[in-house]
Amino acid sequence: MKESGIYEALSKVKGIDSDKDVVSLEMIRNIKIVEDRVYFTVVLDSPNISIDKKEKLRKDCLGAIHETYPMAKVLVSFNVKSGGKRNDPRLFEKKGALEGVKNVIPVFSGKGGVGKSTVATNLALAIAAKGNVKVGLMDADIYGPSGHIMMGVRTERPHMRDVDGKAKIVPIMRYGIAMMSIGLLVDEEQAVVWRGPMVSSAIRQFTRDVDWGDLDYLIIDMPPGTGDIHLTIAQSVPVTGVVIVTTPQTVAVADARKGVTMFNQPGLKAPVLGIVENMSYFTPAELPENKYYIFGQGGGKKLADEFGLPFLGEIPLVKSIREGGDIGVPAMMGDDPITKAAFEAFSEKVIQQVEALNAEVSDSEIEAKL
Repeated sequence: MKESGIYEALSKVKGIDSDKDVVSLEMIRNIKIVEDRVYFTVVLDSPNISIDKKEKLRKDCLGAIHETYPMAKVLVSFNVKSGGKRNDPRLFEKKGALEGVKNVIPVFSGKGGVGKSTVATNLALAIAAKGNVKVGLMDADIYGPSGHIMMGVRTERPHMRDVDGKAKIVPIMRYGIAMMSIGLLVDEEQAVVWRGPMVSSAIRQFTRDVDWGDLDYLIIDMPPGTGDIHLTIAQSVPVTGVVIVTTPQTVAVADARKGVTMFNQPGLKAPVLGIVENMSYFTPAELPENKYYIFGQGGGKKLADEFGLPFLGEIPLVKSIREGGDIGVPAMMGDDPITKAAFEAFSEKVIQQVEALNAEVSDSEIEAKL
């Protein structure tokens, strides 16, 4: 298969409610071909397009490619053009942080051990993989940083550069995204023994003194629990919405519930984009169609239903996810189609929620925040 052949096949597919084809409408982005598999993104103008219309477009794309390449395995993901007013420049001027970032997405978990950092890292990479999207990853877990390990940059050190007369830290670029972690600034063997004010100061430095540049999305890997870092970010950064990570079992869901109530508190209110359930089920490599619910089933979905929140998906318990994080090659950069498909579907739902929120924000709401 060749990229030119994919474009030629897709040129026969009409856009949604259009007489023009998806190629001439510039809706096809980020084509990737790996052996007999082809991945690409269809960019939509609006987050409000019905599921039926999206499914028809997906089937039309699959059919067009299979006419030319009958044996191809095709994965289609959808994205929505960035836009909206939620992170209006006037809010940046008030907050004084992350001026060039359109959408700030903290990833939260009520307890440790649920794979929050894995989810945050692969969410950032999955969004970036959609093409023409600038993404950053901030590891805000000061006491237990792991982002630099998962991204394979544990031996690198950021440098400084002058930005408008002020010295700023330059994030490390890896896999096409900008990332920053306290693990890049301190000795890995050294414990970070800081009181609350010092931790809050470090977080403010990450938002004000790091040259993030212009980003469409900044994913923030939060520490587990509720504390100073959560307060600092929610009160000093224009948060677009929060993703809450849980695992199926009751103990994890109970702690995740506290996160929902925390972000709904007056003075700290940040929209919750939805719940994602990590380690939902185990799928053996030799039995890819089988699902074994080791930690129980449906906990994340029940929590989402309890609060009327979107359920963003299930991430399977797959050995390659853990192995990739340990060696600095996250699942999204590996070749396991099961895990990549799960993270791509999850990221698509996150983007849909972000775009829907942005579309709903009015100028009057912006003025009320100033």
